[in-house]
Amino acid sequence: MRRIDEDIKNNKFKKVYLLYGEEAYLKKQYKEKLIKALVPESDSMNYTVFNSDNFDYHEMIQLSETMPFLAEHRVILIEDSGLFKKSEDDVAEYIEQIPDTSILIWVENEVDKRNRLYKAVDKNGLAVEFAEQNDKVLEKWISIRLKKDNKRITREAFLLFIQRVGTDMENIDKELEKLVCYTYDKDIIEKADVEEITTEQVSNKVFEMVDAIALKKPQKAIELYNDLLFLKEPSMRILFLISRQFHILEIVKAMTNQGFGAADISKYASCPSWAVKKNQNQAKSFTLDQLKDAVRYGVELEELVKTGQLNAQIAVELFIVKYSNIKNN
Repeated sequence: MRRIDEDIKNNKFKKVYLLYGEEAYLKKQYKEKLIKALVPESDSMNYTVFNSDNFDYHEMIQLSETMPFLAEHRVILIEDSGLFKKSEDDVAEYIEQIPDTSILIWVENEVDKRNRLYKAVDKNGLAVEFAEQNDKVLEKWISIRLKKDNKRITREAFLLFIQRVGTDMENIDKELEKLVCYTYDKDIIEKADVEEITTEQVSNKVFEMVDAIALKKPQKAIELYNDLLFLKEPSMRILFLISRQFHILEIVKAMTNQGFGAADISKYASCPSWAVKKNQNQAKSFTLDQLKDAVRYGVELEELVKTGQLNAQIAVELFIVKYSNIKNN
């Protein structure tokens, strides 16, 4: 990201950029930074946007080879093409031939770094991954964001905030805006403010459901499930999230048994560092074999639903009942 900032500051740009990764908010911010720096507001002649619906490789080449009209660069933005997950030798070859008068900006969710196109961009331009940010980065960003509104947040409130709203920066930004408005008459945001105004993510409700399952409280788990159904959350998505949580628990338990520390567990289980201990506590209620079995059972239920052999709502209930009554031998 610093390299993009340096290119903009020095007004020296690569011929091709690839912005990719799960962190949509930052990816969008840097895409807009590049476009703003490269394309004057009134210039529609030298700026073209392709997406997954209208991308045409030959048209892109033709535009790229066309001299810009009364401008230094012709800018072509390609979003969600999916080409970085395929074998696209022709496109990869062209990356090395882009004329100095054209700049290509690719914005993708997923890439395969073994892909020839990715390697061509990495060699001839700049590939930047926008990954989910860790707790320290988020805490610093939130502090800076709140400072603009002359506010601070207590450590206790920050931890609760991240637990409730998750690590997606776009969602964090929206929830911070709500918090700032709610606390307009005070300088310090406290835990009670976070509890009152922030919207809890579905994944947190699912964590509570698995907590209830681990504590052998099927009725509580069903109640939480019904809450999600009331909020019109699809049963299949809930089943997926429950299965994913059990997969996280499987990794956490296996790595804990092998003596790995919280930092490594956080990385490989794809869970925030603050959640490692909570997941370790939850995993204590199951053996490693039971966790593996739960993940397999979730896949089996999903397949039965997809093939029309089982109702999705009943599938979740079956999962809850089975693992709420299982004994940790």
